Amino acid sequence: MVTVVEEVDHLPIYDLDPKLEEFKDHFNYRIKRYLDQKCLIEKHEGGLEEFSKGYLKFGINTVDGATIYREWAPAAQEAQLIGEFNNWNGAKHKMEKDKFGIWSIKISHVNGKPAIPHNSKVKFRFRHGGGAWVDRIPAWIRYATFDASKFGAPYDGVHWDPPACERYVFKHPRPPKPDAPRIYEAHVGMSGEEPEVRTYREFADNVLPRIRANNYNTVQLMAIMEHSYYASFGYHVTNFFAVSSRSGTPEDLKYLVDKAHSLGLRVLMDVVHSHASNNVTDGLNGYDVGQNTHESYFHTGDRGYHKLWDSRLFNYANWEVLRFLLSNLRYWMDEFMFDGFRFDGVTSMLYHHHGINKGFTGNYKEYFSLDTDVDAIVYMMLANHLMHKLLPEATIVAEDVSGMPVLCRPVDEGGVGFDFRLAMAIPDRWIDYLKNKEDRKWSMSEIVQTLTNRRYTEKCIAYAESHDQSIVGDKTIAFLLMDKEMYTGMSDLQPASPTINRGIALQKMIHFITMALGGDGYLNFMGNEFGHPEWIDFPREGNNWSYDKCRRQWSLVDTDHLRYKVVPKYINYMNAFDQAMNALEEEFSFLSSSKQIVSDMNEKDKVIVFERGDLVFVFNFHPNKTYKGYKVGCDLPGKYRVALDSDALVFGGHGRVGHDVDHFTSPEGMPGVPETNFNNRPNSFKVLSPPRTCVAYYRVDEDREELRRGGAVASGKIVTGYIDVEATSGETISGGWKGSEKDDCGKKGMKFVFRSSDEDCK
Repeated sequence: MVTVVEEVDHLPIYDLDPKLEEFKDHFNYRIKRYLDQKCLIEKHEGGLEEFSKGYLKFGINTVDGATIYREWAPAAQEAQLIGEFNNWNGAKHKMEKDKFGIWSIKISHVNGKPAIPHNSKVKFRFRHGGGAWVDRIPAWIRYATFDASKFGAPYDGVHWDPPACERYVFKHPRPPKPDAPRIYEAHVGMSGEEPEVRTYREFADNVLPRIRANNYNTVQLMAIMEHSYYASFGYHVTNFFAVSSRSGTPEDLKYLVDKAHSLGLRVLMDVVHSHASNNVTDGLNGYDVGQNTHESYFHTGDRGYHKLWDSRLFNYANWEVLRFLLSNLRYWMDEFMFDGFRFDGVTSMLYHHHGINKGFTGNYKEYFSLDTDVDAIVYMMLANHLMHKLLPEATIVAEDVSGMPVLCRPVDEGGVGFDFRLAMAIPDRWIDYLKNKEDRKWSMSEIVQTLTNRRYTEKCIAYAESHDQSIVGDKTIAFLLMDKEMYTGMSDLQPASPTINRGIALQKMIHFITMALGGDGYLNFMGNEFGHPEWIDFPREGNNWSYDKCRRQWSLVDTDHLRYKVVPKYINYMNAFDQAMNALEEEFSFLSSSKQIVSDMNEKDKVIVFERGDLVFVFNFHPNKTYKGYKVGCDLPGKYRVALDSDALVFGGHGRVGHDVDHFTSPEGMPGVPETNFNNRPNSFKVLSPPRTCVAYYRVDEDREELRRGGAVASGKIVTGYIDVEATSGETISGGWKGSEKDDCGKKGMKFVFRSSDEDCK
């Protein structure tokens, strides 16, 4: 072992949070472990970047007129490569083993062509210590398929090496990293209307334009790595380097990513390095045939098994496991142009107890103790350092419910290196309220505390609901609010019932306050932007293998007479508001602002007022009280106007808030003495606040308004009370909105733009 001699006396994280210095021994130990491991890799592999090119060395690769296959299987006694190319007879293709337990074989080309043809089936056959021969899919295989006509058919490894004329060539560069990600979480397989598995190309052509039209800047793809059990939602991975074949080929996935980039969308991949499928026949677990931990991808015994997930747990201290996982990240980033990752199950990785039956109170001793899995933390530090070195603009998100400090601080500061963590407590709060509390009993301070309870030196992604809140056994927020009336009360040909009015209003408010106050980025799951009803249930034995709930009903948002899409034509109440929320953030960049001040949490009035960036937000959660002349505190003096109003008619509201009203501020108290101000704000203005509404106000910059006068529509970004729908032909204009009679315009969505000149807005 080569060790790093230098002592780490002081880490920058101690300056951010002096309480961390109490655990200096823990941080010194883990940073030393990280530096030692990095130093060893540099010495023996030429550095992390070279080490992470493992996919060019392991698996099946073409090198200098020959096909070379390498596999790490130290416990194997003999090994062969078999497949269609040799009629599954490996007698003439025996492999040799080196001192590190790596088996290899070199097969010369035949008549200038690879001996193993592209798209042909292959397997790794080896004899283990018990004397039995077993066939397994190569660990580094890049494609795996099964016979869909046979129920429960096993997977076959497929050698994927298309000729140059069949390889997809990327045409578009990666979009620049946004200041704040607005993430659309999606599952390709269930992205269609019909009850069947959809393809990467169908998703690219049909769903990506919807995502762009709703002003998201990032799409996060689930279930990309191959998983033999579809109902696992992609979280029981069997083949880590293989594209899920249900939705197409590797070239098809490249088309999807390139299409997203052409639309200005960055693409994150849901990566599962926290565990692996327990499947022996199809997955990596098949290599574990009784050997010790040092010769396996996984820990042995209880440490190598997750009892709640029924899956295997990696040994992150193992050299070849590090090569496998780090190379896996680089493979998806280099070969498929992904812009980053969302790491699943990070809480399980951080602790030996995996968070099972563990409640986290915020006491630092819960995070830094013998329960902490330093091996896994060192792996994540190496991974984050590598990814940001390869792609400085990468976005790496951690799914962590524990709230471990410095998880989202850079590695060179002593942190784990993630860019964001998911704010997982927020959806739990909303679900609890919707299931267990009447509106009038909602606590404004509790809502604010849930939304703002985060480490402000570490960024997080806020969300009201993700796929977790939609899967079988739970309901979407819209379905919790409106339930069975979504089947009977969403037609605009009849008056809305109180349940529908309440549901649409609160759906908008919950999502908007979560975005505006909950974090440094925002996430929404596919379909929830327009209030998708029902739940998600993948085909499984318990539902007779039905696909009925494993799809997205786009027809709801595309049908004119439904409240998902209403008069004015091509405008959907909830979908339009989702578009406008994202457009507002695009224009004012409030998610990336460090200014966040909550000035009013009025439990009696059920009102929350706060400032985020340059905007002032007013949320009235009261079921029936309208406040006229409600006093709102603010920072800067001047004139304020409506930037976004959930009560606008186009969002399914009642149009009670005037959008052509100028709100002038009045000074409050003594300058520089906050305690004499109104709610500790030096200025205030008065607004009309109807029940169950939220309104964002912006301060008018007179110089900027002059520049926009006459040419505001061309800016193409945001609403301030009036909405334009960008259309290519057949435009119709009525009142303050503009739509298109072209049949496919509704599918493309609409773009919100500033209408700030007086001439435009009358």
